[in-house]
Amino acid sequence: MRNLNRRGFLGLTGLVATSAALAACAGTGDGSSGSSGASGSAASGDATTVNFWSNHPGKSIEIEKELISRFQAQNPELTVNLIDGGKNYEEVSQKFNAALSGGDLPDVVVLSDVWWFNYAITGAIAPLDDLFSTAGVDTGDYVDSLLADYLYEGSHFALPYARSTPLFYYNKDVWSQAGLPDRGPESWAEFDEWGPRIQEVVGGGKWAHGWGNAADYLGWTFEGPIWTFGGAYSDGWDLKFTDSKTLEAGAFLKDMIHTKKYASVSNDIANDFSAGLLASTIASTGDLSGITSNAAFEFGTAFLPAPDGPGCPTGGAGLAIPSGISDERKANALKFVDFVTNGDNTAYFSQNTGYMPVRKSAAENDEMKKYLDENPNARTAVDQLAVTRSQDYARVFVPGADQVIGTGLEKIALQNADVAVTFAEIQDQLQQIIDRQITPSL
Repeated sequence: MRNLNRRGFLGLTGLVATSAALAACAGTGDGSSGSSGASGSAASGDATTVNFWSNHPGKSIEIEKELISRFQAQNPELTVNLIDGGKNYEEVSQKFNAALSGGDLPDVVVLSDVWWFNYAITGAIAPLDDLFSTAGVDTGDYVDSLLADYLYEGSHFALPYARSTPLFYYNKDVWSQAGLPDRGPESWAEFDEWGPRIQEVVGGGKWAHGWGNAADYLGWTFEGPIWTFGGAYSDGWDLKFTDSKTLEAGAFLKDMIHTKKYASVSNDIANDFSAGLLASTIASTGDLSGITSNAAFEFGTAFLPAPDGPGCPTGGAGLAIPSGISDERKANALKFVDFVTNGDNTAYFSQNTGYMPVRKSAAENDEMKKYLDENPNARTAVDQLAVTRSQDYARVFVPGADQVIGTGLEKIALQNADVAVTFAEIQDQLQQIIDRQITPSL
């Protein structure tokens, strides 16, 4: 298969046809009743009302309400309804997919890094560039790399909103008791030396380290560690799950849990870390605010261990607008998106959630400067952005791959499954999807 870079892939018009069926399989969430689909009667909805579907990333529901209040104060002719789209990005996507099949479409929808492009290539979300000037959007103020993540065939199909990286969180009290330096590990080999010492300190019923489960994005948080072992999920479209270095990383995961017994899988890493059940974990920058509020101990954040190059992916979500609503609704929706992601508001969102500010002008916000000076844990996320790496195709471009990968890793972690067999199963599943739904269009 020829090697295509990220933008080359997104420029493949042939994927429109093959992916049409994929969006229909994305899920069957509970869409609102009605008869409007992607190009149905939703186009004639109330243009003065902006329905915003969100999973409230980083437990941000109150923050989103404040942003809406600010917007309506400046735009009294418009009403914004904040609608709960689900508990995570997957549920929002499922609900949106159901609405495309026959329901009331939102005006703005949160779509994560592994969902937006499926809807772009099927025409379900609108290209925004023609609307930028009308809505007064200054795209030059967005962080270039974050804005470029939504580029497809010369158009942007979303704008960055709750953008994140994984962070290494650690309990400073436990670190001190274990005689460790006040920092994150420089490599996973170093942490493997630290793990048993930390486990002795925390004792039974607690763990030196906790990994999230498949639903808690284990496929995302373990991507960086795999890179540092010299492995990968893929190199372009060439899957790498059976390569020796990738297998070595999988063996490390298995060993720390089942042999050395200083790590475990948690159903909610942020809450379990905050409760002191985990001495360390890898969680999103978006968890920072909640952990800060809930933890009764001093904790630190650090870059993901990566001594020889990037060991951390970016992630998070953007805001998209359905193509099947009227032009007036699109214009008002984009006006809302532009407002809630402007310099001051993305700074406010960042300070209260831990997500990265998505506008360059946020760096000039006095409150943001003060916040970063006073909160070094938050500065870690901003600084780490410079040493992140784009995610492997296998996770973000192959439909359903995130859950396939996460479930396989969870099987190793929870069931002590054979690494080589499990990774071969993951590779086989993803290769079938690529062969059937992607290769014919290349």
